[in-house]
Amino acid sequence: MTFDDLTEGFTFETEARTLREDDIVAFARQWDPQPFHLDAGAAAQSPYGGLIASGFHTLLTAFVLTLEAGIWNDASMGSPGMDELRWLVPVRPGDRLRARGTVIARTPSQSRPDRGRTRIRYEVTNQDGTVVMTYTATHILRRGT
Repeated sequence: MTFDDLTEGFTFETEARTLREDDIVAFARQWDPQPFHLDAGAAAQSPYGGLIASGFHTLLTAFVLTLEAGIWNDASMGSPGMDELRWLVPVRPGDRLRARGTVIARTPSQSRPDRGRTRIRYEVTNQDGTVVMTYTATHILRRGT
C-alpha cells in the first residue's frame, strides 16, 4: 500500500510470534545483558519475579511482524523515528505477541510530491489481549502513481 492508500483510521493486525526463553536470553546476551533478562534465578529475585524479555526485543519483534505483514513495505522510504514508546507489561517466556497498527495522521510532502509522512500508532498485545507495549512511528511512504 502507498501513502495514498493508508487513510486516517486504517487499521491492520499482524500474525503472532511466541518469544521462547532461549530467544529472550540470546537477545539479552548480545543487546541488553541485565540479570532479569539473562538468568532465571536472578530474575526470580528481581521485582519482576521471573525472566522477562528486553523491551528492545519486544520492539524489534513487533517491527519484524509489521514488515512480515507487508502493509507499507513496497512504499517505504524510511523513517525519521518514533515517539511515545512505552513498555507497559513485562513480556515473559512463552508470550505470543502480535501488533496492531492504526493510521493516526498523514501529511503529503510540500517539497517532494512523490511522498508523504504517515504516523501509525502501534499496540503490541500478548496472547491474552493485554497491551504490553505501545509506540507511534512516522513512516515516509511513496505516493501512488
